[in-house]
Amino acid sequence: MNLHYFCIGKTAQRNAFPFKTSSVKEHSSRNKTILLSDAERKEYKRTLYTLRRLPERFVDCTIRADLFKVIDKLPSRFADLIIVDPPYNLSKQFGGRSFRAMSDDDYRAYIRSWLPRVIEKLKPDGSLYLCGDWRSSVVLYDELRPFLHVLNRITWQREKGRGAQRNWKNGMEDIWFAVADTQDYHFDVDAVKQRRRVLAPYRKDGKPKDWEETPDGNFRNTFPSNLWDDISIPYWSMRENTSHPTQKPEKLIAKLILASSAPGDIVFDPFVGSGTTSVVAKKLSRHYVGIEIDETYACLTEKRLALADADPSIQGYADGVFWERNTSTFTNEH
Repeated sequence: MNLHYFCIGKTAQRNAFPFKTSSVKEHSSRNKTILLSDAERKEYKRTLYTLRRLPERFVDCTIRADLFKVIDKLPSRFADLIIVDPPYNLSKQFGGRSFRAMSDDDYRAYIRSWLPRVIEKLKPDGSLYLCGDWRSSVVLYDELRPFLHVLNRITWQREKGRGAQRNWKNGMEDIWFAVADTQDYHFDVDAVKQRRRVLAPYRKDGKPKDWEETPDGNFRNTFPSNLWDDISIPYWSMRENTSHPTQKPEKLIAKLILASSAPGDIVFDPFVGSGTTSVVAKKLSRHYVGIEIDETYACLTEKRLALADADPSIQGYADGVFWERNTSTFTNEH
């Protein structure tokens, strides 16, 4: 999630206080959170593109810039797939910066100030996914549908946090799925099948029917629905975890990329945060373009991209299928 600052009214501005720079702190051997040392920050900062130094060819790059200042400098219709994870309409601290909750009308104006410009980067046969929570989802849908054909709403279980004393615990988020042309867009359902355990296996002539028997249990590959309950939020013992407070899981983004793009396609994320979209795109042999305003998160993106060369695995995704949580074969979560 790339930070932009929206005062009540229509003015985007940056917070005055910067991120602090410090050396990597010691933590237990089980804590796999990705951190940046001072030396790594300097190293990866050199690999970032900025407004003064934009790439000639917009692929496989992280651009550290304010979206409002850079979006119109990107070529039109270059992205096969766009994944958008903007700040939700709630007050949130992101390191040394913050995003402030606002009225629905002001949040609508904020979305309207950049969404059409982002959509302009989508190819005529491309797809777009727009993330939100229960507060922002209605506004996002209303602002999306004048420009694209909305085909579905994915709801995924975000099982994290202790909950509230005087309200229902917020355990879900939405992702709106939209395309430019309903007759011409990429969707590979076979690439995103889920492997589920079979609790009451049915046999025909003594043989498994529509499932397979393995030493680890009985399983069936099922078609995906728009309700996802198999996502684990990154935490300290997972190799993909970073300090970003709203980091999307690699498994979540992998489903979007595998379903709605082909190897070699360009995946664009205008709010790339600590880099999940770019990293997963690279792991799945796609090209990527990410924009992030914060230097620390942009450098984390570059470090994760470098780590992906040695470890292309994705938590919860193996053997060409997405595994349920807590299955014995689900070995790459930690």
